[in-house]
Amino acid sequence: MNNFAEMSLITFSVQAFITLLVIIDPPGATPIFLSLVAGSTRKRQRELAIQAATVSFGVVIAFALFGKLILDYLHISVSALLGAGGLLMLLISLQLLLGGGDSSTAKEKDVNIAMVPLGTPLLAGPGAIVTTIIYAQNAQNNNYRLGLLAAIVAVHLIIALTLIYATKIFGLIKESGVTLFARIAGLLLAAIAVEMIANAIKGLFSIS
Repeated sequence: MNNFAEMSLITFSVQAFITLLVIIDPPGATPIFLSLVAGSTRKRQRELAIQAATVSFGVVIAFALFGKLILDYLHISVSALLGAGGLLMLLISLQLLLGGGDSSTAKEKDVNIAMVPLGTPLLAGPGAIVTTIIYAQNAQNNNYRLGLLAAIVAVHLIIALTLIYATKIFGLIKESGVTLFARIAGLLLAAIAVEMIANAIKGLFSIS
């Protein structure tokens, strides 16, 4: 992500799109999404997919507009943001691995998982936030800002479609398959969380 000043508008927009898509990784989030929405109806699963993509879009746009200002004002480093996201994801992964849960209503649980951990930090995580801030800072004019906006919109359309079509998997697996899926997703999420925490520690203490 160097030499932004030499990039054409199309190159800038395409690079922003590809970078965000790779970092957010919708296919990689699919197993975790499926395990979290396993108890919901097919219609509700589609709604949650759209809500998760919407939350992620809102977070990314907010940081594109005010990210650097927010982090500077609160004196928050990127490493600290990474560590906080990792700890949050680790807690969620333990719930998936142990089969834990609270007694809140299904609707309340649905709303919560669409926001956390699906919308953020799983989709709109520290990597996506930092990348967005970098591109926003290097947008040369309003045309480049619109190009970045188009890239963000396109990425989140792909996220929504990926998660919506992923719900069809539930028609092929039974309840035992869903339970197995949840355990595997919990393990994957725990690994992602540990990696985030490790990178945060390296950044905070300048460990190479």
